[in-house]
Amino acid sequence: MTHECDFPPQARRLPIVTRSTLDLESSSSGEIEARVAGAAAGLQPLYEVDDEAIRSLRPDLVVAQDVCRVCAVDAEQVEAGLSGIPMLRQHPHTLEDVLADIRELAEACGVDAEPLLRGLRERIARAERSAASAPPVRGVFLEWIDPPYPAGHWTPDLLRLAGIDDPLARPGRPSVAIAWEAVAEARPELLVLAPCGFDRRRAELEAGLVQDKLERVGARRTVVLDGSAYFNRPGPRLVDSLELLVAAR
Repeated sequence: MTHECDFPPQARRLPIVTRSTLDLESSSSGEIEARVAGAAAGLQPLYEVDDEAIRSLRPDLVVAQDVCRVCAVDAEQVEAGLSGIPMLRQHPHTLEDVLADIRELAEACGVDAEPLLRGLRERIARAERSAASAPPVRGVFLEWIDPPYPAGHWTPDLLRLAGIDDPLARPGRPSVAIAWEAVAEARPELLVLAPCGFDRRRAELEAGLVQDKLERVGARRTVVLDGSAYFNRPGPRLVDSLELLVAAR
C-alpha cells in the first residue's frame, strides 16, 4: 500500500511501500503549492518507492495511476523499478472512466465487478433524480484553496449530476490554478471547498486562512467537505461524493 492508503481502515495495517520526499504535514495550502512547485523546478521527485519491499511481497499485480504526478505516486516511477511484475496502469478522467477502471481492475483480479457497478449506477440514478426535483444551483467547486483550483477530471460530472452549474469546471481535464477574482466573477450561489488530500477538519482550517477572500466571492453558502476521503480519489466513493453534493444544495 502507499503511505496515503487509509480506506478501508484495515489498509493501515498493511505494509507501506512509498513515502513522500517532502514533509508537508504542518504546511498551509500556499506553502504546499510553493514547495511542490520548487521541487518540480528542481526535478526533485515528490515520492520514493521501495522497490525491494514490493518485490518481497511477491505481488501478482501492481496497480498504479497516471492521473496526477503531484497527488500520488505516478505509474512511470513505479514501473521503473519493477520490471517483470505485471502492472495495471489506470488513468481515469471522467466518472465513466472511473467505472470502467473498476471493471478493468476486477477482471485483472479475476472477480466479477457487475454487482458493485450495478449498485453504484442505481445510486447515481437516484441522486440524479433527487437533484432534478429542484432547480439547478449556480456553484463553484474548488479542489485547492491557495491558490484556488476549480473542479477538474471527474468532479464536473458529479456537479452536473447533482444539479450544480459550475462555470469554472473543467470536465475530463486536469485542474489549473486561477485567481480569486475569477471565482468571484463566476458569482456562485454555492461555494464548495474540498481541497485535495485534506480531510474536512484540515480543509476548514485552510478555509479560515483565506476567509477574507471567501467573503469577497459573495456566495450565499459555503460548504466544506472531505476531499481526501471522497472527491479526490477515483473509486466507488465518488458516488458517496455525488450524494454529498446533492445534500449540500
